[in-house]
Amino acid sequence: MVREGLPAAGSRLLVGVSGGPDSMALLHVLAALRDVLRCTLKAAYIDHGLRPGETPAEWACVREAASRLGIECARLAVDVRAAAGGRSPEHAAREARYHALAELAGQWSADLLAVAHTADDQAEEVVLRLFRGGGGKALAGMRPRSGHLIRPLLGVRKWEVLCYLTDRGIDSCLDSSNEDRRFLRNRIRLDLLPLLESEYDPGIRAALLKTAANLAEDEDLLASLLAAQWEAVVAFAPSDSGEPPACRLDRASFRRLHPALRRRLLERLLWELGVPARYQQIVALVKAADTGRTGSELHLSQGLRAVVRRDHLIFSFPRGQGAWRGRLTAA
Repeated sequence: MVREGLPAAGSRLLVGVSGGPDSMALLHVLAALRDVLRCTLKAAYIDHGLRPGETPAEWACVREAASRLGIECARLAVDVRAAAGGRSPEHAAREARYHALAELAGQWSADLLAVAHTADDQAEEVVLRLFRGGGGKALAGMRPRSGHLIRPLLGVRKWEVLCYLTDRGIDSCLDSSNEDRRFLRNRIRLDLLPLLESEYDPGIRAALLKTAANLAEDEDLLASLLAAQWEAVVAFAPSDSGEPPACRLDRASFRRLHPALRRRLLERLLWELGVPARYQQIVALVKAADTGRTGSELHLSQGLRAVVRRDHLIFSFPRGQGAWRGRLTAA
C-alpha cells in the first residue's frame, strides 16, 4: 500500500469496484484495514453499457463480495455511447466513470474516493503520456492522492495483486476490453512493454516508476515555488454574471520568473479560468507577456481573450464562455 494513498482516520470512503482483480483486491484490503483506519466503506460499481454480456457477472461478483465483507454496495449505469461524441469509447468511459463515482460520493457524503490503479498502471501511464508529448508534470504520472481521489495500490505490482487474490481464494472477473488492441493503452501493456522487457531491459517498468517518482518530487518543489509567487503575478476580479472571473497578469513580475514557473503559472491560470491549458497557447502567452504589442489580442479556448496592455495581460470572457470570432479592440 502507498502511505500517501491511505485514508485518514474516521474517513467515509467510496471504493470504485469493477469486479476486476485490482479493484477486488483493493476492496478486500481496505475491508481488512477498516478497523485500524477507523474508516467507513461503501463500494460502487459503474455499468458503462459497453459489455452487456459481462456486466451481470461483474455486478454479481462485486455485490456478493461486498455482502460477505459487510459493506454497502451501489450500482450506477451510465450511457457512454451518448456521451462519447467524437472521443474514443475508452476516453468517454473513463470520464463517465469518474463523473458517476463523484456523483455517488456526493450522495453518500464521502470524504474520499478510492480507485485501484497499480504500479503497472503507472508504468503504462508514463509511456502513454510520453507518446503524447507530456512535460515533467505529465511524466510524473498519477499521484497516490489527487484532491479527494486516492490510489492506495499505486506502489503494488500486478503480480502481487494476483498472488493476494489466489492466496485468499478471492474471485474476480476479466474485462474483455483490456485485450482490445484498438486501444493504445492496451497495445502498450500487451505488446510494447513486454517487447522492451524481453529485447532491451527487463527492468524497464522499475525504471519508468523511478523516473515518475523523481519527477513527482521535482513537481512538488516547483508547485511550492509557484505558490510563493502566484499572488504577486496574478489577480482575479470576481464576476457577477455567473461567468468565470476576469484575470490580470503582471507582466514585469511574470518576466522575472524562471521559464519553468512561467509555463506552470499559465497552465494553472487557464485551468482556473475553466479552459484547457494547451501547449501552443501557453507558448504564445509567454511571448505576449515578454514582447507583446500593447493592444494586441490572443484568442484562446471557449471565448477567452487575452489582451496585451503596457503592464498587464488581461484575461476575460467578453461574450461569455463559448466560441466566437472577432476582435475586442480596433486594429
